[in-house]
Amino acid sequence: MIIVNVKDNESVDRALKRFKKKFERTGVLKELRSRTFFQKPSITKRKQKQKAAYIQNLFANENY
Repeated sequence: MIIVNVKDNESVDRALKRFKKKFERTGVLKELRSRTFFQKPSITKRKQKQKAAYIQNLFANENY
């Protein structure tokens, strides 16, 4: 359960923004979306490898 303590003289918008950040960091929404449909483990591994290769390529091109 996420708890956000509202400080004195803090606006509700600011507290809501902190709540949203905490909620996003937990990864609940991401997991929920991934469970909406079944994906074969081989496809999941393939996508992870493609993502890793893409990120490595970005960092390699950034150094030039």
